[in-house]
Amino acid sequence: MSKFYTLIVLLFAALSVYCVSATTRIKRVLTLEEIYALADEHSKSVKSSKLALAEADIAVKEAKSKHLPNIDLSVTASYLGNGVLTDRDFSNSMKVDMPHFGNNFAVEASQLIYGGGVVSSGVAVAKLQQDMANVDLADSRTRVRFMLTAFYLDLYKLHNLLQVYDRNIELAEALIETTRAREKEGLALANDITRYELRLQNISLARRKIANAIEILNANMVEMLALDPQTYILPDEQLMKFSSAPQNEEYWQNEAARYSHDLQRSSLGVKLSEQGIRLARANMLPSVALVAANHFDGPITIEVPVINKNFNYWFVGLRVSWSLSSLYKANNGLKRAKYASLLAQSRLDEAKEGVKLAVKSDYIKYLESFEELASYRKSLQLAKENYSVIETRYKNDMAIATDMVDAANELLNSELQLANSQIGTIFQYYKLKSTTGNL
Repeated sequence: MSKFYTLIVLLFAALSVYCVSATTRIKRVLTLEEIYALADEHSKSVKSSKLALAEADIAVKEAKSKHLPNIDLSVTASYLGNGVLTDRDFSNSMKVDMPHFGNNFAVEASQLIYGGGVVSSGVAVAKLQQDMANVDLADSRTRVRFMLTAFYLDLYKLHNLLQVYDRNIELAEALIETTRAREKEGLALANDITRYELRLQNISLARRKIANAIEILNANMVEMLALDPQTYILPDEQLMKFSSAPQNEEYWQNEAARYSHDLQRSSLGVKLSEQGIRLARANMLPSVALVAANHFDGPITIEVPVINKNFNYWFVGLRVSWSLSSLYKANNGLKRAKYASLLAQSRLDEAKEGVKLAVKSDYIKYLESFEELASYRKSLQLAKENYSVIETRYKNDMAIATDMVDAANELLNSELQLANSQIGTIFQYYKLKSTTGNL
């Protein structure tokens, strides 16, 4: 008895915890725009892309800093050992006393005047990589937004299905009560009631699966949006008022040409390859720099005996440097850069073709969704009319229980198909926007 009592207490406590957690859930209606704003702020993928953009911004500043003069400062203190003086045949060696403390202080500055375009090309490359980081950030936002859009629409679809199942459960329960009353009057069989109860069980199980799917989707969205774990997201009912007249395919192709991230990346790849050719050519050219320096050295070791004094000297001039070996060593690099440019252009053409076909495919599916929606609306109308007729015939003993079950199943399927189709049309619209890069 004690164990039974303990079990009852534990079950009651668990039920209490569940009830408390259920009542403390935060129901929150979110629009797609609010979800996008939360995703931009909390998405880990978007955050990574923002960090990459910040790095690219610094890279541009770093590349521009190479236009500034180079200034080197060096200070050296050293211990000098005694020297040895010999004849040319290494005979008659003699010790040469040296002052043992040596010092060197030097300041050197140089300003590149002409470098064949290395610095300017480096800045151009950094800016293009910055543009690429911006495209990657926009692409990351689009991918996250489309994923959340799919979750959101699935959530809306599941909530719609839940309502459909609730209505059909009420319908099935009412039908069971009606049949029980008819059984008492001898107008129906107990087997008819069993059929309806079995159908009610099947609908109830399907409803439970829908409710579980909602919980899973809700948990995914709450995690991605960094919301309170107890948040229960409710789709905005205004979504079903969405209406968008199907634009022609040319409109969507133009949108893709303007916003597609794949096309933008490929175009930037072509520009980067062109800068690669300029850099390869710049390595074959001489560089000219303005230089200035001041040296303060001691002791003066170029004299024997050594002069134990400090010697200060400075100079200003032009420095021209040219690696002649680059004329034959850099040819392969230039050829490679040219092939890289051809490859980048080829990939751009490939991207244009891929985006064009993807937009065309999504556009056809978008138009198809409108036709499907109209068809399911008509199907639902016919299913309602059929159910009404069968119900009237059944009440007048002109139809059997199987006919009633079949009519109810057809009505349920029609309602489910219409609910899915309405969301499907909205999904295809956002799929088109995602493909064109303008989500």
